[in-house]
Amino acid sequence: MFSDNQIFAAPLAGITDRPFRRIVREFSKNSPMVTEMISCHSIVGAHKNCLRNFDNYSDEGNVGAQIFGADVHLMAEAAKILENQGAKWIDINMGCPVPKVATRAGAGAFLMRDHKLAGRIMAAVVGAVKIPVSIKTRLGWDFENQDWRDLIDIAADSGVKFATLHGRTRAQLYVGPAVLPNVADAPIPIIANGDIKTADDVSRALGMGYCGAMIGRGMLGRPWVLAEINGFAGPKNVGDVVLQHLQYAIEYYGESTAVPMFRKHAAWYSAGMPNSSEFRIKVNQITDSKVLEVAIKDFWSII
Repeated sequence: MFSDNQIFAAPLAGITDRPFRRIVREFSKNSPMVTEMISCHSIVGAHKNCLRNFDNYSDEGNVGAQIFGADVHLMAEAAKILENQGAKWIDINMGCPVPKVATRAGAGAFLMRDHKLAGRIMAAVVGAVKIPVSIKTRLGWDFENQDWRDLIDIAADSGVKFATLHGRTRAQLYVGPAVLPNVADAPIPIIANGDIKTADDVSRALGMGYCGAMIGRGMLGRPWVLAEINGFAGPKNVGDVVLQHLQYAIEYYGESTAVPMFRKHAAWYSAGMPNSSEFRIKVNQITDSKVLEVAIKDFWSII
């Protein structure tokens, strides 16, 4: 229905880690995916307590690495490191609204308030790598300051190849409906983001000048949604996907970290199914991977 490079998997903090991306890739062989946002300070400092600093993307297909920060030099250095680790493109986060990023760190959505700094960061990152660079931003800081187009123009002048636009302001966080403006006259391709969950949502975005769409929270419990939007069928048994995802998480994090981290995924996978509330309560008390496997098999009737 749509081309392989039009339906993106969004960066979601605490969700789109390597195990999750492996599951998405099993359904969507060529769809572009973006990593969780990575701190430029963390990756340049090679902080050992953050596993994603050491991910190798060479076997992950079309994956872009998203970085955030306010230090021009460190952002450029982080981009070089991620290029060497196999990222297919670098995405600069200019839209994260959470206080620890957008206010205390002066990064993410804060760069919508400081276009000069944003321009220096974009130019430095573009100049540091040979792979494409993109940005992900929002409509603006708040309702009175929806200056997204100014930032897009700066991005184009800086050599940024494309942008993703989330249809909310920073002040909205993730509350209220996303409202996407028409971007038909934008100087670079723009990907639509925010409340996009179906093929019809994507078609509406394309009709407003967007070149593609990025799916975020629509992937929760449905890592096959990118494939469905492209006209492919979902899994025959969701439970098999859940077990495989759990195994990938254990391989990556180790059992003691993976099991409590995986509880949220188990809950999302079970959403809308009979007895899902009881299942979530049960799962939230489990600390052993074998016990969790049994609970998953029982819930999805896997013999």
